[in-house]
Amino acid sequence: MKLAKEISIKIASGALTARATATNDAISVPSPCISVCKMDERTGLCQGCLRSIDEIRRWGNADATNKRQIWAEIECRLVQFSA
Repeated sequence: MKLAKEISIKIASGALTARATATNDAISVPSPCISVCKMDERTGLCQGCLRSIDEIRRWGNADATNKRQIWAEIECRLVQFSA
């Protein structure tokens, strides 16, 4: 999966914001969703936010630590798919 530059920039910006909000408040961790909700059949990831269906489903009930773990996975995927 090859990411469009504007999508990569939105994801990277969100990752920086997630790191900057280092509180234990789950509400302060921004959602990775950028309203490009389409699953890639090959990777099983959303083409907009690079989350799996399981990560998308867990997000609403996740605490701040779990949300940051999801963001860390997204950052790794961003590097992988932007290369």
